[in-house]
Amino acid sequence: MPLIANTPVEKMAGPYPRRWWALIVLCLSLLIVVMANTSLIVAAPDMTTDLGLSSSDLQWVIDGYTVPYAALMLVLGSIGDKYSRRGALITGLVIFAGGSVMGSLVDETVLVITARAIMGVGAAVVMPATLSLLVATFPKRERTRAITAWTATSGLAIAVGPLVAGWLLEDHAWGSTFLINVPIAVVAVIGALVLIPPSKAEGMGRIDYVGGLLSIVSVGCLVYATIEGPHFGWGAGPIAAAVVAGVGLVAFVAWELRHPHPMLDVRKFRLRPFSGAMLAVLFFFFGTFGAIYYSTQYLQFVLGYDALATGVRLLPLAGAVFLGAAVTGQLTPKLGMRPMVVAGMLIGTAGVFLLTLVDKSSTYTDFLTPMMLLGFAIGLSVSPATDTIMGTFPEAELGVGGGANDTSMELGGSLGIAILGSLLGTAYKDKLTDLVGGQLPADALDTAKESVGGGLAVAEQLAKTPSTGPQQAQALVDAVNESFAHSVAHTSLIGGIIMAAGTLIVLAVLPGRRSADQHRPTREAEAEARDAKCSDSVQ
Repeated sequence: MPLIANTPVEKMAGPYPRRWWALIVLCLSLLIVVMANTSLIVAAPDMTTDLGLSSSDLQWVIDGYTVPYAALMLVLGSIGDKYSRRGALITGLVIFAGGSVMGSLVDETVLVITARAIMGVGAAVVMPATLSLLVATFPKRERTRAITAWTATSGLAIAVGPLVAGWLLEDHAWGSTFLINVPIAVVAVIGALVLIPPSKAEGMGRIDYVGGLLSIVSVGCLVYATIEGPHFGWGAGPIAAAVVAGVGLVAFVAWELRHPHPMLDVRKFRLRPFSGAMLAVLFFFFGTFGAIYYSTQYLQFVLGYDALATGVRLLPLAGAVFLGAAVTGQLTPKLGMRPMVVAGMLIGTAGVFLLTLVDKSSTYTDFLTPMMLLGFAIGLSVSPATDTIMGTFPEAELGVGGGANDTSMELGGSLGIAILGSLLGTAYKDKLTDLVGGQLPADALDTAKESVGGGLAVAEQLAKTPSTGPQQAQALVDAVNESFAHSVAHTSLIGGIIMAAGTLIVLAVLPGRRSADQHRPTREAEAEARDAKCSDSVQ
């Protein structure tokens, strides 16, 4: 057996023998892409203090990664199809590691945001490459299990990121959380060279760069407007970005309908399995990412857990993801995709609605059940939805398929964090104003209303001031905690309603099993034909 896999997977007579080892490499690559955001959640307080970040600065440290990540996946997935999916994976890992090293070394806000943007570009190459290589490497009979493992890795990263980052922050500065990615990226690059066979599209025509540019403009402006508008007001910038996104989307659809070899064949949205699965991923990550985002803040700021303790308390979520993945692996072949996706969305919606019960006396146990329901729902529904999306694309468009799936996932998560985060902030400000509006100086009140962290910082200053003393400081802490608990409950109600509406829409769009079998996706028919050919060759 050769040390380095050099035979293209498309030319092999049978399934690639080391495909399960290759899957480990793909999952490691996915792990660091997701961890890049989850580890930052617990590092954010230290970064804010050390760099003197404003609320806007911190938002763009987070979303400097998100914008290029979401905007570029479709185009970079297509380039990987054209030239080399394995080469794209390795290139993306190198870019990602380079951005991580830069982020660990710099000490200025602009440079940290730049480093995060470089990491976002690397992630935009890695994510579609992992899915396209997975589907190209595994025969159809094993692909569902492989995608289930890929999905479970995302849930693992949600907990592992904060846990490892919290452990590092015990003795090291926040820059160490960037370096988590580097050794994993190095191992993944070596693993890709040794274990992953080359793969690229056969007979693919010229890349539709005009369509790609329109997709970058549309998605990038949409994500920018979604982030900037709800958080910082709908000024000229966010409104202009929203208009450009709308015009760009119309132009993209018109161009793709006329192009002989479109970047993304928008006619696929007429296929109910594809459009339903894309909507499911969008709505699902809208609710779950938003809920995890503000629940983690509650654990840190209100309950007072440090970074490591917060990471430990997210581990049950990861365990629930694996449980859901095991269940969906057993039941999806028997029941079909639609029941599993809808059941997962219902369970996730229930988890979000449970957070409406949060109040100022809530403890970690009040978050445990909602977090486990969200984790179980991720494991249960994301894998069959992703499998359906990828099954819609032929061999020559696997990277585009991965880009479409991941764009829907990232866009949903961005919308959830931005919109629900904005509602959270508004509810917090209003409640805190009602509780302490006339009891603080105007400048102190403005700082306290900016965020729960700002409110606790003001309380800390009050405790050091002889004229106010610890009694007023404690009163402000109680008000901040009550206001944030109120905002979590209020935001969860709206998030749950949106997820419930999304579940009904997905239920209406996704076809039943018999209807889906009559309109089987292109990739599934192609894969079965390839498997049959491979079987004949082996015989």
